[in-house]
Amino acid sequence: MSWHSRYLQQATWTRELRSYVFEKAGLTGTKRVLEVGCGTGAILSSLESPAGLYGLDIDGSALHEAQVHASKALMTRGDALQLPYPSFCFDIVYCHLLLLWVSDPLAALVEMKRVTRAGGYVLALAEPDYTLRVDAPAELAAIGRMQTESLRRRGADVGLGGRLADLFYRAGIHIVEAGAFRDRDAASLTPDEHEKEWAVLESDVVGLMPDDEIRRFKTLDEQARLRGERVLRVPTYFAWGQVSRGDLG
Repeated sequence: MSWHSRYLQQATWTRELRSYVFEKAGLTGTKRVLEVGCGTGAILSSLESPAGLYGLDIDGSALHEAQVHASKALMTRGDALQLPYPSFCFDIVYCHLLLLWVSDPLAALVEMKRVTRAGGYVLALAEPDYTLRVDAPAELAAIGRMQTESLRRRGADVGLGGRLADLFYRAGIHIVEAGAFRDRDAASLTPDEHEKEWAVLESDVVGLMPDDEIRRFKTLDEQARLRGERVLRVPTYFAWGQVSRGDLG
């Protein structure tokens, strides 16, 4: 599965939440909107707004693809820890499944606040907490732990989601709402969605366990789904807040 297909899949998980938060943040009345960590443009390409759209990512190849999918957006290669924009220039600055991959998520949020105008909004639309992952039946818990360990080895802060609201507070962003959104029901995945999930899981755990063990776990997963017993929950959190004039110094 391509990275763009994966990002599109992830975007479906938060579609309802994004619609709600963007509406509350006044997306349709904004002048400039920035996505930090835009990847291949899966979310930027879905925005319906007269605003000028901007995307930033550290991965040049992903950014090139993002320009294809979100052709109206102005793309910039750069680091979330040092945003290459002047202060106070965006109405909405958001990220999606980014902060867990950033070496200093607090610094990234402070930078997002810096480039947001007074009265504007900073949005973190999805950050998971894999330390609270639940797999059932119990015999599937081992592969869940392996996937979490794989993410940790690749540099992810696997427990970041549970600290998201505190990070907003420490960054000086006045929280409007924060919480967890509804988990996906593994038992309700379509066969195609299930195959995509397993393609990602296999990619994550390859090298951490033998191939025949991975195949055995996949069979156990499929059987549990057919019995309606499969549970896979990774609590995923969001937060969005407003930048006040006093915060801008």
